[in-house]
Amino acid sequence: MTKKTIQNRYLEAVGILTILLALVRCAYDGLLPSPSDAEMLLTEKFSFSPLSRSFFHDADSCPHRVGSVANYKTSFPDSNAVQLTAAQRWGVKPVANRVDAEHRKSELVYIGASPYYHVDPLHQSIPYLVPRAAVLLQDIGSAFFDSLYVRGIPLHRVIVTSVLRTQEDVAKLRRFNGNASENSCHLYGTTLDICYNRYETVSDPDGPARRAVRNDTLKWVLSQVLRDMREQDRCYVKYEVKQGCFHLTVR
Repeated sequence: MTKKTIQNRYLEAVGILTILLALVRCAYDGLLPSPSDAEMLLTEKFSFSPLSRSFFHDADSCPHRVGSVANYKTSFPDSNAVQLTAAQRWGVKPVANRVDAEHRKSELVYIGASPYYHVDPLHQSIPYLVPRAAVLLQDIGSAFFDSLYVRGIPLHRVIVTSVLRTQEDVAKLRRFNGNASENSCHLYGTTLDICYNRYETVSDPDGPARRAVRNDTLKWVLSQVLRDMREQDRCYVKYEVKQGCFHLTVR
Protein backbone atom coordinates (compact mmCIF):
# COMPACT_ATOMS: atom_id res chain seq x y z
CA MET A 1 0.00 0.00 0.00
CA THR A 2 1.47 3.33 -1.09
CA LYS A 3 1.92 6.34 1.16
CA LYS A 4 -0.60 8.31 -0.92
CA THR A 5 -3.20 5.57 -0.55
CA ILE A 6 -2.73 5.55 3.23
CA GLN A 7 -3.17 9.34 3.35
CA ASN A 8 -6.34 9.18 1.25
CA ARG A 9 -7.86 6.49 3.47
CA TYR A 10 -6.94 8.49 6.58
CA LEU A 11 -8.67 11.58 5.19
CA GLU A 12 -11.75 9.53 4.29
CA ALA A 13 -11.88 8.13 7.82
CA VAL A 14 -11.59 11.62 9.33
CA GLY A 15 -14.39 12.87 7.07
CA ILE A 16 -16.70 9.99 8.03
CA LEU A 17 -15.94 10.50 11.72
CA THR A 18 -16.72 14.23 11.44
CA ILE A 19 -20.10 13.49 9.83
CA LEU A 20 -20.93 10.92 12.53
CA LEU A 21 -20.07 13.38 15.28
CA ALA A 22 -22.29 16.02 13.68
CA LEU A 23 -25.19 13.56 13.54
CA VAL A 24 -24.66 12.57 17.16
CA ARG A 25 -24.60 16.20 18.20
CA CYS A 26 -27.92 16.89 16.49
CA ALA A 27 -29.52 13.76 17.96
CA TYR A 28 -28.16 14.08 21.48
CA ASP A 29 -27.96 17.75 22.31
CA GLY A 30 -25.46 18.58 25.02
CA LEU A 31 -23.30 15.45 24.79
CA LEU A 32 -20.61 17.14 22.74
CA PRO A 33 -18.55 20.21 23.62
CA SER A 34 -20.00 23.63 22.88
CA PRO A 35 -19.28 24.93 19.34
CA SER A 36 -16.67 27.35 20.62
CA ASP A 37 -14.87 24.57 22.52
CA ALA A 38 -15.09 22.19 19.58
CA GLU A 39 -13.63 24.74 17.19
CA MET A 40 -10.81 25.48 19.62
CA LEU A 41 -9.95 21.78 19.72
CA LEU A 42 -9.96 21.63 15.93
CA THR A 43 -7.74 24.68 15.77
CA GLU A 44 -5.18 23.10 18.08
CA LYS A 45 -5.30 19.77 16.23
CA PHE A 46 -5.28 20.88 12.60
CA SER A 47 -4.00 24.50 12.81
CA PHE A 48 -7.21 25.89 11.28
CA SER A 49 -8.19 29.52 11.93
CA PRO A 50 -11.96 29.55 12.56
CA LEU A 51 -11.99 32.89 14.40
CA SER A 52 -14.13 34.58 11.77
CA ARG A 53 -16.62 31.72 11.91
CA SER A 54 -16.81 31.40 15.68
CA PHE A 55 -17.30 35.16 16.17
CA PHE A 56 -19.28 36.23 13.11
CA HIS A 57 -21.00 33.10 11.80
CA ASP A 58 -24.70 32.58 12.50
CA ALA A 59 -24.96 29.02 13.79
CA ASP A 60 -27.54 27.28 11.61
CA SER A 61 -26.97 23.67 12.58
CA CYS A 62 -29.38 22.25 15.16
CA PRO A 63 -29.82 25.55 17.10
CA HIS A 64 -31.08 25.38 20.68
CA ARG A 65 -34.50 26.76 21.52
CA VAL A 66 -34.61 30.31 22.89
CA GLY A 67 -36.29 30.46 26.31
CA SER A 68 -36.31 32.56 29.44
CA VAL A 69 -36.63 32.25 33.20
CA ALA A 70 -40.15 31.78 34.51
CA ASN A 71 -40.33 35.18 36.25
CA TYR A 72 -37.65 37.87 36.52
CA LYS A 73 -38.60 39.13 39.95
CA THR A 74 -38.85 35.71 41.58
CA SER A 75 -35.79 34.35 39.78
CA PHE A 76 -33.64 37.33 40.85
CA PRO A 77 -34.92 38.42 44.28
CA ASP A 78 -31.65 39.16 46.09
CA SER A 79 -32.16 42.41 47.99
CA ASN A 80 -29.58 45.09 48.68
CA ALA A 81 -29.27 43.82 52.28
CA VAL A 82 -28.37 40.32 51.05
CA GLN A 83 -25.89 41.67 48.52
CA LEU A 84 -24.37 44.08 51.02
CA THR A 85 -23.33 41.20 53.29
CA ALA A 86 -21.47 39.56 50.41
CA ALA A 87 -19.99 42.90 49.31
CA GLN A 88 -18.56 43.56 52.75
CA ARG A 89 -17.14 40.05 52.92
CA TRP A 90 -15.42 39.97 49.53
CA GLY A 91 -14.84 43.64 48.83
CA VAL A 92 -12.30 46.33 49.60
CA LYS A 93 -12.57 49.10 52.13
CA PRO A 94 -14.76 51.84 50.55
CA VAL A 95 -12.79 54.10 48.25
CA ALA A 96 -12.97 57.80 49.17
CA ASN A 97 -12.53 59.38 45.72
CA ARG A 98 -10.74 59.05 42.37
CA VAL A 99 -7.37 59.92 43.90
CA ASP A 100 -7.81 57.23 46.54
CA ALA A 101 -8.73 54.76 43.78
CA GLU A 102 -5.40 55.38 42.06
CA HIS A 103 -3.64 54.13 45.19
CA ARG A 104 -5.82 51.00 45.47
CA LYS A 105 -4.87 49.29 42.22
CA SER A 106 -3.16 46.46 44.08
CA GLU A 107 -6.63 45.49 45.33
CA LEU A 108 -8.66 46.27 42.21
CA VAL A 109 -8.74 45.16 38.57
CA TYR A 110 -9.45 47.46 35.62
CA ILE A 111 -12.44 46.11 33.63
CA GLY A 112 -12.87 48.90 31.09
CA ALA A 113 -12.00 46.80 28.02
CA SER A 114 -12.97 43.23 27.07
CA PRO A 115 -14.07 41.32 23.96
CA TYR A 116 -16.96 39.84 25.99
CA TYR A 117 -18.69 42.97 27.32
CA HIS A 118 -18.94 46.71 26.81
CA VAL A 119 -18.66 49.33 29.55
CA ASP A 120 -20.83 52.42 29.09
CA PRO A 121 -19.30 55.88 29.67
CA LEU A 122 -19.35 56.09 33.46
CA HIS A 123 -20.33 59.23 35.35
CA GLN A 124 -21.08 58.01 38.89
CA SER A 125 -18.64 55.08 39.02
CA ILE A 126 -15.22 53.93 37.81
CA PRO A 127 -14.30 50.73 35.89
CA TYR A 128 -12.68 48.73 38.69
CA LEU A 129 -13.69 45.54 40.50
CA VAL A 130 -12.06 43.14 42.93
CA PRO A 131 -10.47 40.21 41.04
CA ARG A 132 -13.23 37.82 42.10
CA ALA A 133 -15.91 40.05 40.59
CA ALA A 134 -13.84 40.77 37.46
CA VAL A 135 -13.63 37.03 36.75
CA LEU A 136 -17.39 36.70 37.26
CA LEU A 137 -18.08 39.47 34.73
CA GLN A 138 -15.74 37.89 32.20
CA ASP A 139 -17.45 34.52 32.66
CA ILE A 140 -20.89 36.06 32.21
CA GLY A 141 -19.84 37.69 28.95
CA SER A 142 -18.25 34.49 27.68
CA ALA A 143 -21.26 32.35 28.64
CA PHE A 144 -23.57 34.87 26.93
CA PHE A 145 -21.53 34.49 23.73
CA ASP A 146 -21.75 30.70 23.92
CA SER A 147 -25.50 30.79 24.59
CA LEU A 148 -26.14 33.06 21.61
CA TYR A 149 -23.97 30.92 19.34
CA VAL A 150 -25.67 27.61 20.06
CA ARG A 151 -29.07 29.26 19.48
CA GLY A 152 -28.06 30.64 16.10
CA ILE A 153 -28.37 34.26 17.32
CA PRO A 154 -25.88 36.89 16.07
CA LEU A 155 -23.37 37.72 18.78
CA HIS A 156 -23.88 40.72 21.06
CA ARG A 157 -21.99 42.02 24.06
CA VAL A 158 -23.70 42.82 27.34
CA ILE A 159 -23.39 46.42 28.51
CA VAL A 160 -22.14 47.31 31.99
CA THR A 161 -23.66 50.57 33.25
CA SER A 162 -22.31 50.91 36.80
CA VAL A 163 -19.30 49.49 38.65
CA LEU A 164 -17.25 50.74 41.62
CA ARG A 165 -18.57 53.92 43.25
CA THR A 166 -16.41 56.04 45.49
CA GLN A 167 -17.86 57.64 48.60
CA GLU A 168 -17.72 60.92 46.71
CA ASP A 169 -19.74 59.37 43.86
CA VAL A 170 -22.41 58.12 46.27
CA ALA A 171 -22.72 61.52 47.93
CA LYS A 172 -23.24 63.22 44.54
CA LEU A 173 -25.72 60.55 43.42
CA ARG A 174 -27.83 60.97 46.55
CA ARG A 175 -28.29 64.68 45.81
CA PHE A 176 -30.60 63.96 42.87
CA ASN A 177 -31.60 60.35 43.58
CA GLY A 178 -33.18 59.98 46.99
CA ASN A 179 -33.43 56.22 46.58
CA ALA A 180 -29.66 55.79 46.27
CA SER A 181 -28.28 53.95 49.28
CA GLU A 182 -25.63 55.67 51.38
CA ASN A 183 -24.10 52.27 52.13
CA SER A 184 -24.16 51.05 48.52
CA CYS A 185 -22.85 47.64 47.50
CA HIS A 186 -21.02 49.45 44.72
CA LEU A 187 -18.65 50.94 47.30
CA TYR A 188 -16.82 47.63 47.74
CA GLY A 189 -15.80 46.75 44.17
CA THR A 190 -17.92 43.60 44.22
CA THR A 191 -21.02 44.86 42.47
CA LEU A 192 -22.02 45.88 38.95
CA ASP A 193 -25.10 46.62 36.88
CA ILE A 194 -25.74 44.99 33.49
CA CYS A 195 -28.56 46.58 31.50
CA TYR A 196 -31.13 44.28 29.94
CA ASN A 197 -32.66 46.62 27.34
CA ARG A 198 -29.51 47.50 25.34
CA TYR A 199 -26.77 45.35 23.79
CA GLU A 200 -23.79 45.96 21.53
CA THR A 201 -23.76 44.08 18.24
CA VAL A 202 -20.59 42.16 17.39
CA SER A 203 -20.00 42.37 13.66
CA ASP A 204 -17.29 41.79 11.11
CA PRO A 205 -16.28 45.25 9.81
CA ASP A 206 -15.50 43.70 6.43
CA GLY A 207 -18.53 41.41 6.34
CA PRO A 208 -22.25 41.80 5.62
CA ALA A 209 -24.61 43.60 7.97
CA ARG A 210 -25.92 41.45 10.84
CA ARG A 211 -29.59 40.58 11.01
CA ALA A 212 -31.51 42.49 13.66
CA VAL A 213 -32.27 40.79 16.98
CA ARG A 214 -34.97 41.95 19.38
CA ASN A 215 -33.77 43.10 22.78
CA ASP A 216 -36.34 40.83 24.40
CA THR A 217 -34.67 37.80 22.81
CA LEU A 218 -31.27 38.87 24.10
CA LYS A 219 -32.75 39.55 27.53
CA TRP A 220 -34.15 36.01 27.65
CA VAL A 221 -30.73 34.54 26.91
CA LEU A 222 -28.97 36.81 29.41
CA SER A 223 -31.48 35.93 32.12
CA GLN A 224 -30.72 32.23 31.67
CA VAL A 225 -26.97 32.90 31.93
CA LEU A 226 -27.44 34.89 35.14
CA ARG A 227 -29.80 32.29 36.57
CA ASP A 228 -27.17 29.62 36.01
CA MET A 229 -24.47 31.76 37.65
CA ARG A 230 -26.74 32.41 40.61
CA GLU A 231 -27.62 28.72 40.98
CA GLN A 232 -23.89 27.92 40.95
CA ASP A 233 -23.50 30.29 43.93
CA ARG A 234 -21.34 32.64 41.86
CA CYS A 235 -23.40 35.75 42.57
CA TYR A 236 -26.52 37.38 43.96
CA VAL A 237 -28.83 39.04 41.42
CA LYS A 238 -31.60 41.62 41.74
CA TYR A 239 -33.93 42.46 38.86
CA GLU A 240 -34.21 46.26 38.80
CA VAL A 241 -37.32 47.47 36.99
CA LYS A 242 -36.86 51.26 37.13
CA GLN A 243 -33.13 51.17 36.39
CA GLY A 244 -33.52 48.66 33.57
CA CYS A 245 -30.68 46.45 34.76
CA PHE A 246 -29.62 43.32 36.59
CA HIS A 247 -27.88 44.40 39.80
CA LEU A 248 -25.45 41.70 40.88
CA THR A 249 -22.81 41.09 43.54
CA VAL A 250 -20.14 38.39 43.51
CA ARG A 251 -20.26 35.62 46.12
